[in-house]
Amino acid sequence: MGYLLPTEYVQYGLTTETTDDWVTMASALMEAHCRRASLLVTQYVERMRFTAGAQTVRLSYRPLTAAAGAATALVAVRVRYGRPRRGEMADPAREQIAWAFSVPGSWNVLDVASVDVDAATGELTFAQNFLGLNYNEAEITYTAGVATVPVAVKVACAQIVKNAQATPAMNVKSSRMDTMQMEYFSGALIDAQVQALLRPYVAERLG
Repeated sequence: MGYLLPTEYVQYGLTTETTDDWVTMASALMEAHCRRASLLVTQYVERMRFTAGAQTVRLSYRPLTAAAGAATALVAVRVRYGRPRRGEMADPAREQIAWAFSVPGSWNVLDVASVDVDAATGELTFAQNFLGLNYNEAEITYTAGVATVPVAVKVACAQIVKNAQATPAMNVKSSRMDTMQMEYFSGALIDAQVQALLRPYVAERLG
């Protein structure tokens, strides 16, 4: 989808001759740069290991935003006591207790309300269970993105279009933009200003 509406082209500095394919191209480049399918509210599933001795994980996509009608951005949380990796078995006796009370590798569903969420940083904190044991792996289903396109994203989209239109090799009359051409020029089109505008939406732990 395009992050600028046709009625907003002139408002954000584009000419009246600007066609929708320019904005579609710019929007696709923004999503690729941020390493996400969309900047709008989208559901993601992440499986991650806890750092040995810690009970926190940080999600890759932000801002965390509840979907329409939902009370929280967390949709589902599963945890397990997976077999520890080399160097992670700080207390073998406690690990044996964990394996006795749950089949090693089996997933347990947690109430999302029991997980502390820091919406600003995307950090989740899990409480220890009644045995005082720590989980070592979690699978989190959650929603992240913007419900309405913010001004910064619209400015970034318009700037990419202007950068593209100012690049002679791309400033050609065509009914569509070629994908390989987009990739070739992406480094020049997403300049430092655009990168700064998109920084809050870049996935942090991927790639």
